[in-house]
Amino acid sequence: MSGWKTWVVPPAIVMAAAVPARATQYLSLADAQRLAFPAATQFQPANVVYTPQQAAAIEKRSGQPVRTRGEQVWRAMDGDKFLGFFILDYVIGKHLVIDYAVALEPDGKVRRVEILEYRESYGFEITNADWLKQFEGKSSRDPVQVDKDIRNISGATLSAHHVTEGIKRVLAFYDVCLH
Repeated sequence: MSGWKTWVVPPAIVMAAAVPARATQYLSLADAQRLAFPAATQFQPANVVYTPQQAAAIEKRSGQPVRTRGEQVWRAMDGDKFLGFFILDYVIGKHLVIDYAVALEPDGKVRRVEILEYRESYGFEITNADWLKQFEGKSSRDPVQVDKDIRNISGATLSAHHVTEGIKRVLAFYDVCLH
């Protein structure tokens, strides 16, 4: 190698090798649904397209911007018995999209949160079951805020904040559109 290549190419190779690729699909949609509602015999689509008034109300209640035109929602059923809602959502981590699901009890309390796909190189610690478990039982009446009732994760600060904000928005969505 000659000239600038001698100095630039070897460090570039080391840098590329040092940054681990962590884009991982943790669960399929069907797997997440079964974990959230093991007794469910079916998941009925109940997708919602927001009216402008609903989007504004969700933003006001959650303090979070609504960036989509609606939500992908399923009603978890055991025969004729309604078990709760299963909501698929996404947020941006630091740079890339995080797909996650929130299962809600019929009264709007969080039953379970799962990360379905995480694409960032860093911050995958938000997939830890202990961190996700702290959302269980939360409702729109709770702060649902990092450093208040949700623990932060060093090294995953942006992802932790953004997933928490997304769950807060999902809880406001329940109040405005599903309650």
